[in-house]
Amino acid sequence: MKAVMENKVYTIDETQKAMYQAQGYDITEDDGTIIEYGAGKSVAYVEYRALEEKVAKLEKENKKLKEENKELKKGA
Repeated sequence: MKAVMENKVYTIDETQKAMYQAQGYDITEDDGTIIEYGAGKSVAYVEYRALEEKVAKLEKENKKLKEENKELKKGA
């Protein structure tokens, strides 16, 4: 497995995983698949707010489509 942060990549073993993760390194498999994200990661508030609004819109649309689907199944 590897510890990755910015342009730094270290090959690590299971015993070093927690130490590197606590320092903010993402822990990945050798093929690049992320196992765990590093501590201290954050998302900008603007980005968070945009995603929050998108989720609310999609949840509302999903509810409407489920109701429409239910009505269509009743009529069939």
